[in-house]
Amino acid sequence: MPAKIIDGKQVAAEMRAELKTEVAKLQEQGITPGLGVILVGEDPASTSYVTAKEKACAEAGIYSDDNRLPADTTQEDLIAKVKEMNADPRIHGILVQLPLPKHIDEDAVISTIAPEKDVDGFTPGNVGRLVIGQECFMPCTPHGVVQLLARSGVEIGGSHVVVVGRSNIVGKPIANMLLQKKPNANATVTICHTGTRDMAAFTRQADILIVAAGRPNTVTADMMKPGAAVIDVGVNRIPDETKKRGYRLVGDVDFESVKETASLITPVPGGVGPMTITMLMVNTVESAKRHVQP
Repeated sequence: MPAKIIDGKQVAAEMRAELKTEVAKLQEQGITPGLGVILVGEDPASTSYVTAKEKACAEAGIYSDDNRLPADTTQEDLIAKVKEMNADPRIHGILVQLPLPKHIDEDAVISTIAPEKDVDGFTPGNVGRLVIGQECFMPCTPHGVVQLLARSGVEIGGSHVVVVGRSNIVGKPIANMLLQKKPNANATVTICHTGTRDMAAFTRQADILIVAAGRPNTVTADMMKPGAAVIDVGVNRIPDETKKRGYRLVGDVDFESVKETASLITPVPGGVGPMTITMLMVNTVESAKRHVQP
């Protein structure tokens, strides 16, 4: 029996409707959640993301302060802009869109963001709190993965989760989130990566398989346990002359074969992707709530 498709667009729409209610309550108290975004340069993927974020904020009633800076912006000027947002009471969350141009030290810029406004969950303070299980802003894509699992009825507690990928944006944070002794967590977690020998020996043990490797067809049907829940975080462009753009998007999982073995699976596009902006707005609204009642 083919896997049930986890519809990220539908889950994101449900959560954004909930957010509208939360924003309305805050506005009754004189607070409009504000998100400040800085985009340096004109990377097409980053520009597309920021544009989608602007639209989502407008629909939810969130104030959006978007700053698009030229690619030759100096590191000093960028850090000064971040500090300006740190001090702006209208801004409850700050997003510096990555990647940054090569002449800018990303770590230095991210570390400048005030932890209480770090709605991307990337500052060292929030990363440390995540690891030791304290309250913090969780990175948006991993947080979205957890919501997809929980809202799809997947039992995380006690499950064996195998994460393929160890990036600071997805792999490491999702592993730390799911092993915490908390609701929608408390799993046994294994991490696989490019240095893993016989990766299939580990992925076949997974009750929940989360793939964020950045490479198409990293996981095929013979590498998984029948009935596993599969979350495909990857987004890859592959040539396709039948498409107007000359390419199509695929994940890191061989969707057509894996869907015949899995119990649930996320598609690409339309799975994890819609959740990232949604969780960014969730964190921004949460930051505004803390402003009302720290």
